[in-house]
Amino acid sequence: MVRVWGRPTEFEERTKTMTVTTYQVQGMTCGHCVSSVKAAVGAVPGVTGVEVDLPAESVMTTGTATTQAVSQAVADAGYALVSADQAVGRSLPMASGTGGCRCS
Repeated sequence: MVRVWGRPTEFEERTKTMTVTTYQVQGMTCGHCVSSVKAAVGAVPGVTGVEVDLPAESVMTTGTATTQAVSQAVADAGYALVSADQAVGRSLPMASGTGGCRCS
């Protein structure tokens, strides 16, 4: 690889917009839920890493994916992202009817 001074390398170009973002997820109740959310979010273009925390009801992504893309993947898996407005100072009800855990 030849480096041209003053121009970013390919690695620098790829990583300059990578971010780590944590989202709250509504409806996860078990390990199967965690697996479903992790697989769905991991398949989103631009996601290079995903960690799901069941007790915290959260998913953390690394990469360049948009919130809209992550939200759609979570919804397609049967769960919902919780907006920051909903998450602050409120107790969140579990998803009912459609979506959420289908294990019980």
